[in-house]
Order: sequence, then C-alpha cells, then structure tokens
Amino acid sequence: MRRISLFLFVLFFSTTTHADAPRTFREAKKVAWNIYAERPVDFYCGCAFKGKNIDLAGCGYIPRKQPKRAARVEWEHIVPAWVIGHQRQCWQQGGRKQCTASDPVFSKAEADLHNLVPVVGEVNGDRSNYGFGMLSEKPSQYGACPFVVNFKQRTAMPPEYSRGAIARTYLYMSERYQLRLSKQDRRLYDIWNRQYPVSEWEQWRNRSVACAQGNANRYVGMVDLRRCSRSISHTGTPKSGQG
Repeated sequence: MRRISLFLFVLFFSTTTHADAPRTFREAKKVAWNIYAERPVDFYCGCAFKGKNIDLAGCGYIPRKQPKRAARVEWEHIVPAWVIGHQRQCWQQGGRKQCTASDPVFSKAEADLHNLVPVVGEVNGDRSNYGFGMLSEKPSQYGACPFVVNFKQRTAMPPEYSRGAIARTYLYMSERYQLRLSKQDRRLYDIWNRQYPVSEWEQWRNRSVACAQGNANRYVGMVDLRRCSRSISHTGTPKSGQG
C-alpha cells in the first residue's frame, strides 16, 4: 500500500508539472511579476501598482503604521508558508530555511503560483501567518481598504470580493499538498466557495497561472493547456510555447 501511495504521489506531480513551473519561491515571484503586469492591481485592497510602487492615493489607502512598506508591492502566500511548513517534519528541524533546502514538496507548495498574489506590503506584514475569519470590527485600519486584522485574535478578515478566491485557494492547496484543515476552516471555506462565485478575474488568473505552471485550480475551473499560446520564463520574459 505504501509503494502504491508513493507511486501515485510521484505520478501526480510528474503529470501536472510544467517545464516552466517555478521550482522555488524566488523563481515564482519572477514569473508572478510577468503575469500580473497584465492586471497590476493588488489582491486585498484593489490598489493599482506600477513596477513595485503602489498608488496609495488612487485607492484611498491610509497606512496604519508603516508608510514605506505600504507603498510597495509584496508577494503574499494566501495559505502562509508557515502553515504549510508546520505540517512537515523539516520545519521542526530548522524552520522555513530547512524546508526550502531539503523538502521538495514544501518547495513546490511555496512556489505554487495559485497561492501567490500581489498585495500592499503593510497588509502583508500585518496579516502575517494569521488565519482568515469573520470579525465584528468595521474596516478602518487602512483607510478605504476593506481589510481587517485583529492582532489579539490573530485573525484577518478579507474584503468580500476576495473571499471566494481565498476559499478556492485553500481548498486547492489542501488537496494538492495534503494540508490538513481544521473543521472550522473547512466549513468557512466551503461556505465562502458557495457564497462568492468564481469571478472573471479568477478565471483570467487561473488560465494565466495554468499556462505558466502547467496545472489549473480545479475549484476555479479546468484549463486546456493546449490552448496556451506562450509560457512565462523564470526571468519574467515571455517566450514561445507549444500552444
């Protein structure tokens, strides 16, 4: 039984890994810059960005505490690397650095583009590795950005327009990398998945990531990889594919 499980695990990754799929978080960020150059808007606050600079005035964002960090784009793991790592033995042996160096499954999960989004740097820092949930507070910490962080409860409440995408990312990551979800989290993401239908933006993102990485998020929809007209290199430069 163990040999069969190992075979299926290896087959799963070998049949869904694209030649251009990023192998590390560093490579994933380079590919992500290219993908989101087509739609340069941050995930949580709806702020437009150019290069690494966020147009805070244009989206009404008011820094809570870190104006310099708020003004730059950072790449957020919707499912935090901390959550992924704490379910793997490597984390107990040396934290994230050890997992990146020694655990190929962690590296794949850390570099998975379906789990990576551009966000306001300050929000990325404030969210930290907190779980998502519903909070009673009204959004006010970041000006017009409807994101809420309760530091005492270690919980973040995302805006409604991002909840469906968050739920489908958690369900995808849980399935693909055998991540355990608590009953409470599973229930929340099942509800959000039903309550907030797949948006046109999610469909675009799913296609773009699938063409770059080689696999779609089935909770968003299937993608015919034969229709991908190009792939995206690790240097961030489009190159010809086998579309």
